[in-house]
Amino acid sequence: MMAYLVLKSLHIVAVIAWMAALMLYPRYKIHQLGDVAGGILFERMKDASARLRRLILTPSLLAVWAFGLGMVVVNPAIVSAGGALWFPLKFGLVLLITGFHGWFTVQGRKIDAGVEAADARRLRMMNEVPFIGLIVIVFLVVLKPF
Repeated sequence: MMAYLVLKSLHIVAVIAWMAALMLYPRYKIHQLGDVAGGILFERMKDASARLRRLILTPSLLAVWAFGLGMVVVNPAIVSAGGALWFPLKFGLVLLITGFHGWFTVQGRKIDAGVEAADARRLRMMNEVPFIGLIVIVFLVVLKPF
């Protein structure tokens, strides 16, 4: 039981770090789009977003998956706890948010390279989707409604 609680705690910390970075990364790219390639702001945001991605965004994504899968290995009963439907929904939303992580990363690299990517308006709109997914996941985990 102690191993499960340690994994759960680490999973929650990793989720917090991942969501914070996932909400910040597109904002850096939006600011970067506000300047011309090679400009001071463009280069600062390019460097800052690369560090954020390398030091927090991607490592926290990997940690979320590792600790989450670890929890299932240590305590397989959580998959069916509280009903059979909440876990597949949660897992599907985590896959969706992981997809957004990948999409944001690809868009960021395109912006860095000066290749046509999503515009600032689209990045702003898409930036809200992972947060909405997080809200739904938290309610699914806490309430286990199905």
